[in-house]
Amino acid sequence: MDEKMKFFMYLIENYADYKNRKTGDVFKEWERCGIISTIYDNYWLYHTEAMQNAYADIDSLIQTGKHAW
Repeated sequence: MDEKMKFFMYLIENYADYKNRKTGDVFKEWERCGIISTIYDNYWLYHTEAMQNAYADIDSLIQTGKHAW
């Protein structure tokens, strides 16, 4: 498993915890919104920023379909 996938798993688990939701439910929501590849492809940005910034961007992607920045 590469570092990008490890971080994606870390991110989804921590995002689910932050939202007090099950990881599977978060994954289904991301899948329904069509943002999984966008989140996965933003590894370098999310990996170097504070997790709160990643959460804010993911929330924006879910709500508006656009990045928070």
